Amino acid sequence: MQKYLVDHRDLQFALFEFLEVDKMNRFRRFEDFNRDVYEETIRLAEKIASECVFPANVNGHKEGCHYDPQTRSVRLPAGYQAAAKAIIDAGFLSIADDPEIGGAGMPLAIQSCAWEIFCGAGGALMLFFMLGHGAAHLIHTFGTSRQKSIYVHKILSGEWGGTMCLTEPEAGSDVGALKTKAVPQPDGTYKITGQKCFITNGDQDITRQIIYPVLARIEGDPPGVKGISIFIVPKYLVNEDGSLGERNDVFCTGLEHKMGAHGAATCSMSFGENENCTGYLLGERGRGMNIMFQMLNETRLEVGIMGLGGSSAALQFAVDYARTRLQGVHFSKMFETNAPKVPIIEHPDVTRMLMGMKALVEGQRMLSYYAAMQIDLAKLLEGEESREARSLVDVLIPLVKAGNAENTWHITAEAIQVHGGYGYCSEYPVEQLAVDCKSLSIVEGTNGIQSLDLVMRKILLNADQKNYKVLKSRIFQTIEKANGIVEDVYRNMLLTGLERMNSTLETMKKNIDEGRYHTLLLNVDPVRRAFFDLMLGWMHLWCLALVRPKLSSLTAGAKGEALTEILERDAEAAFYYGKACVSEFWLATEFPKYFGKLEGISLGEKVDFLPGNTMFLSHPCA
Repeated sequence: MQKYLVDHRDLQFALFEFLEVDKMNRFRRFEDFNRDVYEETIRLAEKIASECVFPANVNGHKEGCHYDPQTRSVRLPAGYQAAAKAIIDAGFLSIADDPEIGGAGMPLAIQSCAWEIFCGAGGALMLFFMLGHGAAHLIHTFGTSRQKSIYVHKILSGEWGGTMCLTEPEAGSDVGALKTKAVPQPDGTYKITGQKCFITNGDQDITRQIIYPVLARIEGDPPGVKGISIFIVPKYLVNEDGSLGERNDVFCTGLEHKMGAHGAATCSMSFGENENCTGYLLGERGRGMNIMFQMLNETRLEVGIMGLGGSSAALQFAVDYARTRLQGVHFSKMFETNAPKVPIIEHPDVTRMLMGMKALVEGQRMLSYYAAMQIDLAKLLEGEESREARSLVDVLIPLVKAGNAENTWHITAEAIQVHGGYGYCSEYPVEQLAVDCKSLSIVEGTNGIQSLDLVMRKILLNADQKNYKVLKSRIFQTIEKANGIVEDVYRNMLLTGLERMNSTLETMKKNIDEGRYHTLLLNVDPVRRAFFDLMLGWMHLWCLALVRPKLSSLTAGAKGEALTEILERDAEAAFYYGKACVSEFWLATEFPKYFGKLEGISLGEKVDFLPGNTMFLSHPCA
């Protein structure tokens, strides 16, 4: 079995040089932590990921989950229980949670880093932790004091599991169409009846107890989203003393057979088929979707982190393979009959693929960790500073979720390409990474929904566009800081990129004013994709501004053979040289494509597209 690989030095750079997360100890919340503690934490995550999670994940892909129709229960692949226990026992489930509810109280960026490592080693397993984590936070935020005391600590300790029950056969993205109902009982509880599908970890054998936050409509409440409430439905009812009581009337009815993520139990669920499923109202009646959005936003960041983990793992496997796979001769000796074979990393086309992958991974990492830090700052800062951090979170969450998800699909495909025919075989881990990651652009709100959220809700329909204004101000700050350090061509490119995005959004605003909604909605996803490129351009300019002075001090401006000698003997110089090359590669060769995307959107505005069904009248099914 291939060893799981992590670029620890790049994690260090993202956390301690780019974000300077160790300086967060200026806040009382983090005053007991320092870089040494964080370093030890990340090293432990790497150890658990390599020794426990990765082997379990490889087996999980082959074995899959097992459903027993007699007991209506699910058994996860061998090794999952031990891997989950290792993560739980080390405290990683609640590493960034407040100590008052059983957490370690570390910055969310540290959690994001640890979870990136675990997700790269076994994304299917990490779904268990992500969904339980989100369920606990829902109850902590909106639950009664009794609900908090019963559920929160036990979920965050890993003793109990949790998930999310939103999707139904006829109500996926259209949540308002759900049919699950809740009937009030004299004792203040509710009887829940309905069917849910695509419920990740709807049943599992890591924990005996599972807590289901369930969206349902109370009898008599209005149709649509405004009539939806949310309920706590435990797998086992809980006695007054906190012990588990009788089994609730909620059961798994089967497993979905999926393209990937075979180790994650994706369940169909039945609530109240015997008319005896007890649920407890969470928060206010009719506020179910408002409450659920907290969990959705939390899990959307985590899905982005999952994509980052898969991207990083695919890159490391590809680089490792390219360094050791001998094939062909060096391009400078292609006409020499007896020239020795070289590792394929020496071939320019392979180098290009690896550079592109590395630029995407590093850009995703910096952006994802930056978003995580803004979530902390929104809570810790006060006044306008807090509002600015919250504004950044609003626009960054859909970008991280959707951007990381779709780029992971691209990066894993490139990793397969680097491996050649072997990459298409299950003998190498990149095949599993590819099939496992595809669901990320679908779950927790499809990428199309993320595009609507970003472009429409967060920007165009935002009265003062504060979110976008704050984001632009941060980008301008980076452009200014890069003055005299980074070439003007790259600084001006980012500045022009902002101007072009401004004009594109203005055109879309005119579409709203003129009622051209079809044209408007055709462009929301292309704009979101271009927006992500703009964010990566920002990250790489920022990175280059940090790296250039450090590289200069280590190499003293050496070039040619002198530079090569320094890089061969000085690992730090080689690291910063690689960072600078990758960021320049992105800015010089990839970021210009951003302008082509916006030009395509602009030209598309002039085409009078008819609704989709009209376009396919000649289709056989028409």
